[in-house]
Amino acid sequence: MNAPTKSLIPLILLSLGGPASEAATLTGTVKGPEGAALTGVFVQAQNKKSRITTIVLSNLQGQYRVEKLPAGEYKLSTRTTGYRGDAIDSVTLSADQSAAFDLSMRKSPVKWNELSIYQARKLWPASPAKDLLFSTCFTCHGFQTRMASVQRDAEGWRSRVQFMQVTMKFGLGDRLDDTQSDVIAGYLTSLFSEDSVLPRSAQEAPGYQDTVRPISRDALNIVYVEYDMPTPDRMPFSAAPDKNGDFWIPDFGVANKISRLDPATGEMQDYVVPNVGTAAIHSAVPAPDGSVWLTEQGSNKLGQWDPQTQKITEYQDAYIPGKLGYGAGSKHTLRYDRDGNVWASGSPLTRLDRKTKKYTRFDDIRAVYDVKEDNNGNIWFTRPDTDQIGMVDYKTLKVSLWTPPTPHCFPRRMEIDSDGIVWFGEYNAGKIGRFDPKTQNFAEFQLPGPAPTPYGFGIDANHYMWYSSYEMDVIGRFDPKTGKTIEFPFPHSENTIRELIRDAQGRMWYGSPSNDKVGYITLAAQGTP
Repeated sequence: MNAPTKSLIPLILLSLGGPASEAATLTGTVKGPEGAALTGVFVQAQNKKSRITTIVLSNLQGQYRVEKLPAGEYKLSTRTTGYRGDAIDSVTLSADQSAAFDLSMRKSPVKWNELSIYQARKLWPASPAKDLLFSTCFTCHGFQTRMASVQRDAEGWRSRVQFMQVTMKFGLGDRLDDTQSDVIAGYLTSLFSEDSVLPRSAQEAPGYQDTVRPISRDALNIVYVEYDMPTPDRMPFSAAPDKNGDFWIPDFGVANKISRLDPATGEMQDYVVPNVGTAAIHSAVPAPDGSVWLTEQGSNKLGQWDPQTQKITEYQDAYIPGKLGYGAGSKHTLRYDRDGNVWASGSPLTRLDRKTKKYTRFDDIRAVYDVKEDNNGNIWFTRPDTDQIGMVDYKTLKVSLWTPPTPHCFPRRMEIDSDGIVWFGEYNAGKIGRFDPKTQNFAEFQLPGPAPTPYGFGIDANHYMWYSSYEMDVIGRFDPKTGKTIEFPFPHSENTIRELIRDAQGRMWYGSPSNDKVGYITLAAQGTP
């Protein structure tokens, strides 16, 4: 993490005149070693009590502005690749106060855990082991937090890979045997041990500069507000609002919990599923009646949290005989239809009747990724195994399928706008797809960058399309009227965002599972840093 130097002191500390604004503001300028302004530096103000962090970017003049901070004690720090500083550990703000701190940073080696998956793909030594690592381990997480942030010897890496081989068996199936596990462990040993083949600074790797994404002027007004998960290794996949203004978080992997967040205080309450073994909770979505339903990808179950008892009841679906991994049966993402029935993507597509608790299985529709209801009650889905999108007719349950123009595009997340137009991210093709159900016509829009890999996907109140790039660690906003895309830098490497969900206030919520954080995105007013 980057931060300002300890020698810096407040330049201005004053109270605003007039009526109390009930919110404090931090401002200042970020400068480099020679005193020049630094653009695109993340400036982070974390409330030390709630641990809620507000993050902004410095503008073209190096200026930053962090607004709407509740009264309290804050830690002020910075982050940008290739620079370091020291945090100002204690800044006390009253409710209507404005304080200014000029911050300076010094150059530092570029750490390998600061890079994106795309950069690692380009800069790491070529090897069949590298290809195996990318196609197995990186489907759930990247390398930055769990690999590049630690050093292990050969036995240490072998033990870790074997642990994951067992823990994530439900997903890996027969894709990773003992021999392949040893191959991956050997490659990780060559990268992240005392005898690493990598240069100390990633900046010294041939071709590094060609992999760096520039930050445009239009991207400097992004604001992130983030919440830390209560313990490590939660892997929060999303944050979905309920009718009371709280947010529900699925903790993927071995945590076997869902969490309820109070966004005002940052407090979280955990609820444990009864499942024994890896539940891998992929989705948790509040229902109109106050209950919360969840999917267990690892155990092929749906779960229901009861607001009265605050307990979770599970509903087991059948496995497919003779299949392994996800192909044997899994529950992925859930949504509701107008009757309150629970639809879940996964293998295969299913509908659970809320009254009878019986599953309807669409066994011919396997490897479904996302599900969404349209204005007519029909259920739409993406099907990456056949590179198609599809629809289940609400009344007849008849299934229709359509194939986008680009082969092997891997449609992943989808949204349906207020006009009934179906939008979806094409992960492999690096495009946003558009399908008009009335005309049956497709349109596709190429996203910028060498590896756009759109994963999380959402529509804001102004009909902009937001997406997260899994491999490039950027957040993109696509304007369907102009075709223009703005790439916003993300404040952490390995964002691995799965969903972008809009709340009633228009904020776009996300989970960053590798960084154990959930948060939301807004934009600062035009004309401010």
